[in-house]
Amino acid sequence: MRIITGKYKGANLFTVPGSTTRPTTDYQRELLFSMYQDYAGLRVLDLYAGTGSFGLECLSRDAVWADFVEFSHKALAVLLKNVAKLRCGDICHVHRKKVAAFLSTTDQHWDIIYLDPPYSRNLVNPTLQIIYDKSLLTPEGLLMVEHSPAEPLHTSFQPYIINQRSNKITAFTILSFTQKD
Repeated sequence: MRIITGKYKGANLFTVPGSTTRPTTDYQRELLFSMYQDYAGLRVLDLYAGTGSFGLECLSRDAVWADFVEFSHKALAVLLKNVAKLRCGDICHVHRKKVAAFLSTTDQHWDIIYLDPPYSRNLVNPTLQIIYDKSLLTPEGLLMVEHSPAEPLHTSFQPYIINQRSNKITAFTILSFTQKD
């Protein structure tokens, strides 16, 4: 797994050993980043962060800040190693918390919120609900969701969807802060 472009382009990231995490492949990240490309000056929240590859890619593309939320000890150790490797600790923060607990207690707002929860654990829709209930996106903000096609977004989120792509294994859905016209 490597950084695709930007100031950290080509940097290989550490990965979590074993099969406890499902890393987003370079191909999948390229697909996601082809859907939205301008991260300069933005604040990013990477939920269920794993290795941190999404948030680190955003920082490489000139995002000004990234918050990472991860609870797994193994994934946290790797995420911290990746932050240290890229020497970007001054423009990010790693939170060791469960995502629902973090979202329920924060009062911050982000321009980009990315979530990639474990598949088939019924985490996508409850997480989206907290984000919308608490208005954690800036008015022009975007939610980017990587999820299993077998775990579709609830119909209540359909009016917010601005882009979707999927294959047999992975779906990417981008939602806005406000309902589309």
